[in-house]
Amino acid sequence: MNDFEVNVTGGFFLAAAAMLWFGWMLLPAKLGDYFVPTDFAAVLRRRRLWIWVYRVHLFGHVVAVMALVALATLVAGTESRILVWPAVAVFGTGLMLAAVAAAFYYHFGAWGSVDMDGQSAEAVERFITSLRATTEYVTCLVRFSRVFIGVGQVVLVIGLLRQGATWPLWLISFGGLLGIAGMALTMGLPDNLKLYRPVFHLNAMWLAAFGVVLLTVA
Repeated sequence: MNDFEVNVTGGFFLAAAAMLWFGWMLLPAKLGDYFVPTDFAAVLRRRRLWIWVYRVHLFGHVVAVMALVALATLVAGTESRILVWPAVAVFGTGLMLAAVAAAFYYHFGAWGSVDMDGQSAEAVERFITSLRATTEYVTCLVRFSRVFIGVGQVVLVIGLLRQGATWPLWLISFGGLLGIAGMALTMGLPDNLKLYRPVFHLNAMWLAAFGVVLLTVA
């Protein structure tokens, strides 16, 4: 692995971690799994900031896919590629599903904040009711995305373990545990998606740690 390849890959990982985490944490109004009447007024109060910060969060998923593909190219000449490439395909699919789900909340949060401004409580309730079926489908996408991310993460770390001392054991083990936790919470408790939130924060930390390791150790 040459320095350019490693540095670019590490940069992708750090950028993805920062965009995903800060993009979520800095949102002036956070939406839940289902819209509630107070969401639109909260978004409208700082709508322009909300839109741009949400874009950062959304595209963090895309940059994370870029980081994973770059990582796979680093191991292209080793036997671990037979596990890493399939893992990246599934992991990346999960991230893109999460981006599609985020785009749904982004669109209706931004549009609804303007369209519902000044409307009666009954009109807002009707609007939310009209989104109910679609939101149910989107929450299903969210579940699939989290399971796919978990599956990809577990297979990825197994593949990286084939390289032995190339990657710190603590980093690989942490990723594997996060993948298992994400799958367990999503499939075991599917009606309480908020329980996954700590896994999201820890995954952002894991991506950042991976970037730091690539830039300073690998």
